[in-house]
Amino acid sequence: MGRKAVKFPVQKDTEFITELRKLVDLYFDKEHITRFGNKKLLSKTIFMFLLYLTPYILMITGVFHSFSSVIICWVFIGMGKAGVGMAVMHDANHRSYSGNDSVNKWMGNTLYMLGGFPPNWKYQHNTLHHGYTNIDGSDEDIATGAYLRISPHQPLLKIHRYQHLYAWFLYGLMTLSWVTAGDFRQLSRYLKTDVPLVKDYSATRLFLILIVSKIFYYGVFIAVPMLILPFAWYWIIVFFLAMHFTSGLILTTIFQTAHVVPTSSFPLPDLNGQMNSNWAIHQLLTTADFAPQRKVLSWLIGGLNYQIEHHLFPNISHVHYPKIAVLVREIALKYGIPYHVQPGFFAAVREHVRMLRMLGREAVPV
Repeated sequence: MGRKAVKFPVQKDTEFITELRKLVDLYFDKEHITRFGNKKLLSKTIFMFLLYLTPYILMITGVFHSFSSVIICWVFIGMGKAGVGMAVMHDANHRSYSGNDSVNKWMGNTLYMLGGFPPNWKYQHNTLHHGYTNIDGSDEDIATGAYLRISPHQPLLKIHRYQHLYAWFLYGLMTLSWVTAGDFRQLSRYLKTDVPLVKDYSATRLFLILIVSKIFYYGVFIAVPMLILPFAWYWIIVFFLAMHFTSGLILTTIFQTAHVVPTSSFPLPDLNGQMNSNWAIHQLLTTADFAPQRKVLSWLIGGLNYQIEHHLFPNISHVHYPKIAVLVREIALKYGIPYHVQPGFFAAVREHVRMLRMLGREAVPV
């Protein structure tokens, strides 16, 4: 995919982010706490790994052996996969899980357990998505292929009229793409454009790590179940697909409701690659929060309902976002900058559906 050299004005409208950063720094100083995870994050980590691994162990050891109980186990594994990704791996690969870089590295590499490839993920998410949110041609999170139109700058096809109905099926395939050809295609594309994925790692080494990690993943989640579970091989494939559909649907829905809603902007740079807004204001224009009062939901999804706060402060652990959100909203209102938030999760989903319908029928404001 061709990518424009995008630049944000550094000196323009800096008062907002300057004052906000001072207030956030003051908050951590007054509370005598670090910006990293705490005991709450540790307990959440244990819970998510148990949710991910326990159903698998119960199946493999024969504790659950009926068809219905086994397929339920695979669905719970999918939920655990999403939970580990959102609540553990995500913070770690932003280096906010711990103040210890080795801990962040190990917890970030749990993505291998989920079927993903950390070097790809970190470049796509940390660099492209966070750096160029909702900018068509730069943010790969909105480059979803021909069958979905989630930016007004993408071609409008007749099939898009129905995308608000079929998008959910495609969302469910997202993590399945990781573990099949997606990571290989992505790594090949990045290497061809000289993207610095891992310092001092050759292309051969990266591909070798990728291949070995996929063999291990398929061995655990396909080969071992085929050898042990009392079902035909094709049922194991069905179970595997059910697991990935569950995790993919959860993960994609959470992210899409924060960036593809009617309040979202999709600005483009000018002919010189220059954006109109500075980076911080751009994040508020392209991002939305949802369900700020739903503590259980927020706990389960790794604080990703606070996407505005996460985009402004990606190196702060999500456990602090509810407190920081109060400051962000206060300063945004002071400077007249939009701060978009939906009261609940289903309200956010409805807004995303509305946006899919709009994008499927006509151009929308950018």
